[in-house]
Amino acid sequence: MLLTVRDLKKTYPGAEGPAPVLRGVDLDLAAGESLALTGESGSGKSTLLHLVGGLDRPDGGQIALDGEELSVLDDAGRARLRRGTVGVIFQQFNLIPSLDVAANIAFQARLAGRHDAARDAQLAEALGLAPHLAKYPEQLSGGQQQRVAIARTLSAAPRLVLADEPTGNLDEATAAHVLEAMLALVTGSGAALLMVTHSQALAARLDRRLHLTGGRLA
Repeated sequence: MLLTVRDLKKTYPGAEGPAPVLRGVDLDLAAGESLALTGESGSGKSTLLHLVGGLDRPDGGQIALDGEELSVLDDAGRARLRRGTVGVIFQQFNLIPSLDVAANIAFQARLAGRHDAARDAQLAEALGLAPHLAKYPEQLSGGQQQRVAIARTLSAAPRLVLADEPTGNLDEATAAHVLEAMLALVTGSGAALLMVTHSQALAARLDRRLHLTGGRLA
């Protein structure tokens, strides 16, 4: 199993005292599998994604990624994990305005020390970005910018892709097209995908779906 989560807990301080967000989450995800995570706003979906990606620390429980327990890693160890094993796609594109599309795509892979120009070319072709490699983010549509963000993440060849509302800023037709391309690329590489989404239609296109409510998955 690529990802194993057991009895994961997270609590944040609130105006009326501690507010539990995750109350004991269990989750398994295999390589090559895609899983949609749904739930109401504030249910803890993004919190769970951030904990799995090493962007935050849990208050209890265990997260094992590719056999490595996250709780024993220091900040440098979690940063190494995000550069190599885990790739994160956010709703905000977070492209670098001063870099053209080709350089934005290569950015994460260069940080990870695994840049492959041939892989970048394949990603650009698959995502319809080949004619736009010399352009800058401000010259692209929202859908094109999100494709660049997806290509940048996949360029580093992560084992696990975490996507937090990756098509939330796009219209329904564009979102469906972008998701289809992302799914084909992620599963085709043998990686696993854990995606947070509010869209039931998009969630239905993934292999499995889990709903987060009351701090637990169902």
